[in-house]
Amino acid sequence: MANPISKSLILILLALFLVSSSLASTDVPFIVANKKATLNRLKSGSERVSVSIDIYNQGTSTAYDVSLVDERWPQDIFDVISGNTSQSWERLDAGGILSHSFELEGKVKGMFYGSPAVITFRIPTKSALQEAYSTPILPLDVLAERPPEKKFEWRLLAKYGSLISVISIVVLFVPGCYPSKSSAAKASKKKR
Repeated sequence: MANPISKSLILILLALFLVSSSLASTDVPFIVANKKATLNRLKSGSERVSVSIDIYNQGTSTAYDVSLVDERWPQDIFDVISGNTSQSWERLDAGGILSHSFELEGKVKGMFYGSPAVITFRIPTKSALQEAYSTPILPLDVLAERPPEKKFEWRLLAKYGSLISVISIVVLFVPGCYPSKSSAAKASKKKR
């Protein structure tokens, strides 16, 4: 016969298993957000920051009243050129993706350490707004001195391309047209 302590232990473990499995199967949204920022140097010498934020719902139910706020770009360092730093959507279905982007112009030279964007959303079963954060961005070295990028010049290829092709063909194939010394030696040994 089973010990009363082991019976109660088995019942407790069974109850914990049932509770954990019921919690694991609840329908809730799971929001994951990825924030990216890239620097673009303009010919005028100014520098723009292109920011894009992708919001994914990896959960099993829809998120409602989804709101993105990314207003931690100081106005004394950046000007908003296009787009908005905040956006709202009515819903984000399970497995769905929302994207938002905006562009800033850097006014002050120096390193900028950005912070994550904040995403709020509502779950039908809870009255309180839920909050999620995007990934942070890498530090941006705004208006830094950079050497000019060397770009491949296609006009040189157009000008000298045929000459390069002919020289390449000659170098690769002409040495194969002449018999090698070892094959000439073998031929002379066969004649003897």
